[in-house]
Amino acid sequence: MTEAPFPCALRDYALLADGERGALVGPRGEIVWLCAPRWDSGSIFGSLIGGNGFFSVTPSERFVWGGYYETGSLIWHSRWVTDHGEIESREALAFPGDPERVVLLRRIRATSAPADVEIVLQPRAEYDRQRLEPATHHGGAWTARCGPLHLRLRCGTGGRQRDGEIHLTVRLEPGQTRDLVLELSTSPLDPEPADADRAWAATEASWRSEVTRPEGVLAVEQVHHSAAVLRGLTSRSGGMVAAATTSLPERADAGRNYDYRYVWIRDQCYAGQAGAALGGTPMLDRSVAFVGARLLDDGDRLVPAYTTSGQPVPDEQRLGLPGYPGGTDMVGNRVSDQFQLDAYGESLLLFAAAARLDRLDSAGARAAKVAADAVTRRWSEPDAGIWELEPHAWTHSRLIAAAGLRALAGADRTLGPAGDWLALADHIVADTAAHALHPDGRWQRAADDAALDAALLVPPLRAAVPAGDPRTERTFAAYLRELTVDGFAYRFRHDSRPLAEAEGSFLLCGFLVALSHQAHGDPISARAWFERTRAACSSTGLFSEEYDRRQRQLRGNLPQAFVHALMIETARRLADDNPPAPIS
Repeated sequence: MTEAPFPCALRDYALLADGERGALVGPRGEIVWLCAPRWDSGSIFGSLIGGNGFFSVTPSERFVWGGYYETGSLIWHSRWVTDHGEIESREALAFPGDPERVVLLRRIRATSAPADVEIVLQPRAEYDRQRLEPATHHGGAWTARCGPLHLRLRCGTGGRQRDGEIHLTVRLEPGQTRDLVLELSTSPLDPEPADADRAWAATEASWRSEVTRPEGVLAVEQVHHSAAVLRGLTSRSGGMVAAATTSLPERADAGRNYDYRYVWIRDQCYAGQAGAALGGTPMLDRSVAFVGARLLDDGDRLVPAYTTSGQPVPDEQRLGLPGYPGGTDMVGNRVSDQFQLDAYGESLLLFAAAARLDRLDSAGARAAKVAADAVTRRWSEPDAGIWELEPHAWTHSRLIAAAGLRALAGADRTLGPAGDWLALADHIVADTAAHALHPDGRWQRAADDAALDAALLVPPLRAAVPAGDPRTERTFAAYLRELTVDGFAYRFRHDSRPLAEAEGSFLLCGFLVALSHQAHGDPISARAWFERTRAACSSTGLFSEEYDRRQRQLRGNLPQAFVHALMIETARRLADDNPPAPIS
């Protein structure tokens, strides 16, 4: 058995995704994470969290690594400069993905000199519990079983099987290519292997048609890339996973390790708002369809997160693996036991955005009424809030619920009793102000918690209170003073430690600060915050949830969808402002 590759810093991984699952590729050409057949299935390549499963394509001699994405897609090029020439490996999951069948494409090419490339396929299904069974080689393809999966690697001639792995060395002359096509399926594979040329052509065409170049935005190339990331994380059900991975630590050895391979209603709404900001896109339509279906099924018992097929998220469990360094091996999530009021408010805001763009169908309209009724019944209950903490009467949750009611009433008065919704919104805001207004005149986190919180920046951006409200002005000023450092934004103060010692800066919050500066009539500060925050991505253009500003490292699961969504929305909204020309 070949020793699994050591994990890398998160900034060095690229994402391949086809909507139904995702893979992480490292700088040595090692695929260290892939769950099959679906996002929340067991991993077959799990060395990222301490397993032995991986699939590597690595130059035989020493090299310097680089890489890039083809524009508007998740087609990745690993590129290695060796002592004698250059080698590239073009990588993709065939797109759009089949929920039951994985097709992983890798095309290796030597550019200017002969090159040897080492290829190791060492699958370990079900989170490392199942090894590769004895394989057969025929017609240039290896075929075998690995746990519940049927596997076929089409790689051409050569190679050997030993101790649960397939290993071959490929010699490439300048300009020569070699295709590797890995198929994984829960049912027997078709007798004829997938054709690499046809799969590549279909994948390229699908990315071009599904992720179009945005217009009227700042940082157009980065927005285009973020739109591709969000599409890659979105299944044919319309459900978008919060991240492709599990258990990547937000803070080393701090116990904050979560499984984000599920669809959070709030995150899905943020993605829909990004689509609405771009003028109405399939990203908006898919979000409305998925959130609407969950509301029609569950009503006022909506849970915060679901699988991409709309099923309950499994409870947390440990796998018996070492985990990513500083993290653990947790899968599943306890979120299903929570009530999050703001999920209803965000749903109403999503439906209102769709209605304004004339993209709310009859099912969405019914779901909007269900969400409004749920707010009517449950707005006064304690909830877990946006950060999934102990239940309190969180100010953000209540104000977002009010914002959603106002937005829906203003978007289309035929959807329901708009007058009643507006009156309830006024009542929620007044009640919250009576109990959660700080003596300094700013909003506080909750009636029983006087602290500040980045979440309090969101309700004014969604018109929960009138523009220029003095409570908003005071909250924003206090937030900038107490919860930002050197252009980085934090959620809240955990304790008396300096902010950076408690957790990383929260990239979502950086974009909220940019939008807040714009709302307060300061486009120059808005642009500065936008530029600072968007720069905190990986070398492959991916955002994680948190950013360690001291070590300049990504923290938490990768990629974090809601950060990409807020980057898109911010890039669009800030483009509407024209700051004065610089003084020359």
